[in-house]
Amino acid sequence: MINENEKKNTRNYKRSGLAFGVLGAIVAVFVVTTLFQWKGISISINTDEPTAQADELNFGQKQEAVTQAVEETSKAVVGITNIQESRQGTQKAGNGSGVIYKEDGNDAFVVTNHHVIEGASELEVILSDGKKVNAELKGSDPFTDLAVLQIDSEHVEKVANFADANDVEVGQTAITIGNPLGMEFAGSVTKGIVSGLNRNIPVDLNGDKKPDWQTEVLQTDAAINPGNSGGALINLQGEVIGINSMKIAKAEVEGIGFSIPMNVVKPVIKDLESSGKVERPYMGVSLQDVSQVPGSVLQRELNLPADISHGVLVQGVEQESPAHQAGLEKYDVITAIEGNKVDSLMNLRQFLYNKANIGDNIEITVYRNGEPVKTELELSAQ
Repeated sequence: MINENEKKNTRNYKRSGLAFGVLGAIVAVFVVTTLFQWKGISISINTDEPTAQADELNFGQKQEAVTQAVEETSKAVVGITNIQESRQGTQKAGNGSGVIYKEDGNDAFVVTNHHVIEGASELEVILSDGKKVNAELKGSDPFTDLAVLQIDSEHVEKVANFADANDVEVGQTAITIGNPLGMEFAGSVTKGIVSGLNRNIPVDLNGDKKPDWQTEVLQTDAAINPGNSGGALINLQGEVIGINSMKIAKAEVEGIGFSIPMNVVKPVIKDLESSGKVERPYMGVSLQDVSQVPGSVLQRELNLPADISHGVLVQGVEQESPAHQAGLEKYDVITAIEGNKVDSLMNLRQFLYNKANIGDNIEITVYRNGEPVKTELELSAQ
């Protein structure tokens, strides 16, 4: 007969065996999972319980997709050298990046940033294989910070595909390809996500440290460094979703870069390629923000009412321009267009360039000698 001590030992042994069995299973699952992941094998975990539902842990597949996307586009990303004349002779003024987006017979076209080619007396494109070719500037636009170059298509291996701007979403993978810090790091790749859409960033165009325009951009945390400007921001399909333009360079800021989205890029490069400039509505006036004029001048010399602190001052009117034909005069203060309050020159430009069209008749309200005056002005092309 089995006594009570023997029964107790048997039960303890079974419990220990069960515990060691469970522990062994857990260890086995951990080892196999670790081994599979180390080998780059995807593991799918699914359960019928909604609270425990897990997404596919497809680390290997995702990395492969990034690699394929880079391979798809990298040969269409080029380096750009800005060469300028100086007292010391011809010398390299800076480097940037660009994207080959079109091939037409013997010609190929490259999009880059306006600030990459600004001031250049000569431009050179460095292809992905290191070959250097001369480039012709077709046109540039400081407001959107875009420029188009033309090169010989003989050595072009790849033309980039542009994504549909409507397909870009916050949180999707974003990959930059470019030449940070110069051609020594040509073809560098960084990865992040699309952090935000439809951002408007104030830009100083004339160097007076005051914003003249707001550039529409998308935001990414993929690293964008000097030299990346003009390069490609792509999705996992290898399609270009933006042309890299700038970053916030402050010690306390990390991972905020900006790229010009395709809905801005496509129409601008089409205009630059065909006519060398972007056709926008034109008034024919030189203007200054009222906020920059001393209050004593506004009231003593312009007789502007004390309660009018917004608007733009007309500093000059071009002969035979739309403004001249509409009767605008020097020292008029424009305070409204089509009933919309004009706070600043940037505000006025945004209305003209985003809401008005060449040929439109617009109503302008000005203050002249202290009195409001309304006039009709027909916008023309410059």
